[in-house]
Amino acid sequence: MIREVHPIEVESYRRLRARLDTSHFPPLTRSVVERVIHSAADLEYASDLVMDEGELEKAHAALHGGAPVVVDVEMVAAGITRRETVCRLRDAVAGAGLTRSAHAVRLAYEQVGPGALWVIGNAPTALEELLTLDAAPALVIGLPVGFVGAVESKAALRESGLPAVSNVSEKGGSAVASAALNALLYHPVPPSEETS
Repeated sequence: MIREVHPIEVESYRRLRARLDTSHFPPLTRSVVERVIHSAADLEYASDLVMDEGELEKAHAALHGGAPVVVDVEMVAAGITRRETVCRLRDAVAGAGLTRSAHAVRLAYEQVGPGALWVIGNAPTALEELLTLDAAPALVIGLPVGFVGAVESKAALRESGLPAVSNVSEKGGSAVASAALNALLYHPVPPSEETS
């Protein structure tokens, strides 16, 4: 994918790197950290985000190989550029012990099956529900925001052993979740992967 970068974005990254040295991060981790910081203008994400470079490499290959991308809300979908996403929130219904967001995750899993990239930036209950499924995700970007359940759901994601991008604090949201996915989407595909 050839992406034309706007001069404002170029200057924004220049200023970000002038204030924060990200050169010690491995390539995909650096891409995610910088894009999340860029989306929120919050340098604290550099020490708040948790991810593994090897997992990001596999997720990057899956994403560029056509794996489905599932999002918890339309705001996350709106932030993901140049890629179709699956969001089933409009079809979901809350029930006894099940939020609408959790039901949407069930519906999405029924649609896409295992191997998808899941991007959750809004609802901790969506992340909690995903962890109960045998979704075998390529990656879970679990960055829900809030004072109720967000920290706990992200801790549960890290404890699950699933390949993930998360953060430790209550911070998160649609913009940062979609930014993390876009970082993988925009990162160049190695020539060996392009031909295979």
